[in-house]
Amino acid sequence: MSRLQVTVVLAMSADGKIADDQRSPARFGSERDRLHLETRWAEADAVLIGAGTLRSYGTTLLVKQPHLLAQRQERGQPSQPVQIVCSASGQLNPSDRFFSQSVKRWLLTSEPAADQWRDRPEFEQLFVASPDPATPLDLRQAIALISAQGIQKLVVGGGGQLVSSLLAADLVDDLWLTVCPLLLGGRCAPTPLDGSGYAQAIAPRLALLSVEAIADEVFLHYQIKRALDQG
Repeated sequence: MSRLQVTVVLAMSADGKIADDQRSPARFGSERDRLHLETRWAEADAVLIGAGTLRSYGTTLLVKQPHLLAQRQERGQPSQPVQIVCSASGQLNPSDRFFSQSVKRWLLTSEPAADQWRDRPEFEQLFVASPDPATPLDLRQAIALISAQGIQKLVVGGGGQLVSSLLAADLVDDLWLTVCPLLLGGRCAPTPLDGSGYAQAIAPRLALLSVEAIADEVFLHYQIKRALDQG
């Protein structure tokens, strides 16, 4: 069985920040960007978000556009993609509105954290990819577990640490970036890749698939170049 497709979708400021230095919820995208995000969500079987992103927003985006809902129905998909939360600690607030939204919820976590959520109604499925909260999740194992559930297209909605970890594990296939017309600055403001970064010689390379400018925003679609792609 081939691995599922992993697509990252993020909006960022013109200076490459996905939030301000207080890590406030990023709501600087236009309505057009929101529709773009909803379109990518609608294409997915499941959406993967980091715990920090969930804590920041408290909710997830729902597919609401009638034409997108109709497309999902035609493809035999449920109205909403599965929402998968990635959290080694499992420290999430069950009173967040996310847990009352009409979506199917899964949790990707460590063994002790999974024990805390078993026999509770918030998550339909628990996937263990780490023996303890101090050990980083094995994302290759995680993707294999998710794929085994019949998920073929996974969209990643942030944050930067999760995206960085997926890239480091060579699990990302393509990347949608919306460049928004503002400057956030701040050395502590998060970027699309929040990890330790790459030396230039080994930095992941991208192939531009499409570019579209609408009003003051630019929508970029990149494919991740792998070793075979680079010849």
